[in-house]
Amino acid sequence: MIVAFDGLQPLDVVGPHEVFAGATKASAALGRAGGYRVTVASRQGGPVRAESGLELGTASLPGAAERIDTLVLAGGTGADAASADEALVAWIAGTAPRCRRVATVCSGAFLGAAAGLLEGRRVTTHWARAGQLREAYPGLAVDPDPIYLRDGKYWSSAGVTAGIDLSLALVQEDLGVDVAQTVARWLVMFLHRPGGQTQFASPVWVPRAERSTVRAVQTLVEAAPGGDHRVPVLAAAAAMSVRHFSRVFTAEVGETPSRFVERTRLEAARRELETTGDTLDVVAERCGLGSAETLRRVFHRHLGTSPDAYRRRFRAAPTERTPA
Repeated sequence: MIVAFDGLQPLDVVGPHEVFAGATKASAALGRAGGYRVTVASRQGGPVRAESGLELGTASLPGAAERIDTLVLAGGTGADAASADEALVAWIAGTAPRCRRVATVCSGAFLGAAAGLLEGRRVTTHWARAGQLREAYPGLAVDPDPIYLRDGKYWSSAGVTAGIDLSLALVQEDLGVDVAQTVARWLVMFLHRPGGQTQFASPVWVPRAERSTVRAVQTLVEAAPGGDHRVPVLAAAAAMSVRHFSRVFTAEVGETPSRFVERTRLEAARRELETTGDTLDVVAERCGLGSAETLRRVFHRHLGTSPDAYRRRFRAAPTERTPA
């Protein structure tokens, strides 16, 4: 059963629905028994309006007598209001313990958390809302990078299309890898998407330091990622001792100078890979990472993927020019 509400993200519902429906067809095509009966339900029943304006028909939430195998909580901008709906949250809290498993898609994690299902558990959500989830529910171990993850019978996924990845994993667990692979092929999807969701995230906004000298150092690094940005050099630019500079920078920016420099260089390398065809060695040298091997290590450490794979997925196609 997929739980819906006004303001949901339609793909959070339609994506999993199509995976489960497709798995039933794939099982039959492969001569297998088994499949799913999928219901989309809301507290009031009837049509719900998605955040994009699309209307989806829903059944009413069932009573306690009806058995639900897998409960899926959708997300969307309406998840905040849904999390404050006492009747809906009470239904989720009362139903989830009787389900074999529970899955949250995107900001559906807020619904699961409001119902008390995720306390002390490792969860993920859309990268843009991970900080908000962590702040609102400090008892959760929020990991903003995985496409999806599992903690016991509770599954959670990143945003929007990641609900499809999660649903394919559920199908694989239930019906086998060949059925899940068949559905993935029909949907033109990876069965297991490479890398984490960080590779899809916009560069994280970096707090600006209160001290003008430290802000000047941030600007210096961002303006020339490939420059000499060893900590002693940056401390000298701020007219501070290395120890004092490191302490002040970390307190005001929220990360060490070395980590700030590496992350700035990573973002510069991402832009280079998206917009140029230069070799990895040239990109690494220009961005201050030295060599292609160092570039690869930094990409794997922060994004869970390789520079080559990142470029294939995100490089903008060259604009064709019409002869004058």
